Amino acid sequence: MNPLEPGDTLDHYRIEAAIARSGMSALYKATDLHDGKLVAVKVPLAEMEANPELFERFKREEEIGQMLDDPGIVKTYNDEERSRVYMVIEWVDGRLLRTILNAERKLPIERAVRIALGICGALDYMHKRGIVHRDLKPENVMVDADDRIKLIDFGIAMKEDARRLTFVNLTAMLGTPDYISPEQVKGSRGDQRSDIYALGIMLYEMLTGRVPFEGQNPLAAMNERVLNEPTSPRGLNAEISPELEEILYRALERDPRHRYATAHEMAWDLEHQEQVGVEERGMRPAARGVRQAVPRRMLLYAGLVLMPVLLFGLMLLLAKR
Repeated sequence: MNPLEPGDTLDHYRIEAAIARSGMSALYKATDLHDGKLVAVKVPLAEMEANPELFERFKREEEIGQMLDDPGIVKTYNDEERSRVYMVIEWVDGRLLRTILNAERKLPIERAVRIALGICGALDYMHKRGIVHRDLKPENVMVDADDRIKLIDFGIAMKEDARRLTFVNLTAMLGTPDYISPEQVKGSRGDQRSDIYALGIMLYEMLTGRVPFEGQNPLAAMNERVLNEPTSPRGLNAEISPELEEILYRALERDPRHRYATAHEMAWDLEHQEQVGVEERGMRPAARGVRQAVPRRMLLYAGLVLMPVLLFGLMLLLAKR
């Protein structure tokens, strides 16, 4: 089926512009001819419709979207019969958090915390309903003129009680390298604490202008978060308080058992920073902003960790072909 063009109609939606295209779907800005409202229309590509597993993922994304009704989450509509498969999504005015960060590099502390609190609220709502986003990143957060947020793109979200879907050549299922949690790097499907980890990375980036784990390539960056602690955020931005740094460390714990268990817990600390107890971390590489050499006894562990990372890289190469 040919791509839609401006002026085309899809049932009672008039296509106004093409917005984005991924390996699985195309996103359009459209007008609902029934009431004149702007909406976003997400249409699966022909190759997705022909692949039963990919098509099931698209339908699951629609199902998850229709379960969620919160001011911090983009709405997915389902109110009529359609001539083909597509999703109709709330049109959101604002800018992607990525666009804001590209323009400003880092944000004032008060603004960064305000945006993070908005994301916490949306995550808390989702998680209480058994939904995990699994691909939180600045590209999937819309911010309006008053810094209110909406989470978008539930393409790899999951219901915690749903069966696992396994795909070949679909690296998106693993999340985005800069924001993926250590447990996902090691092959876990992740849970709500994985979303909290991704939020910790986004808050770190908003406060410092960089992500906490970097490398010459995505594989190196993923390996860093499994073996090392993040560089001290206060070493990159002296305006960050010890309490706010502690919140970042708690969100970015490598072991999910030591991380914030819920987004509500993280939000409480962000709102009551004066009551956050600061752990002594002077002996950790994170506090000094340096990396320690990996002892010989950890080489076997490192090898085991690298196996899923290398698999990720192989899938990435195959997906680009």
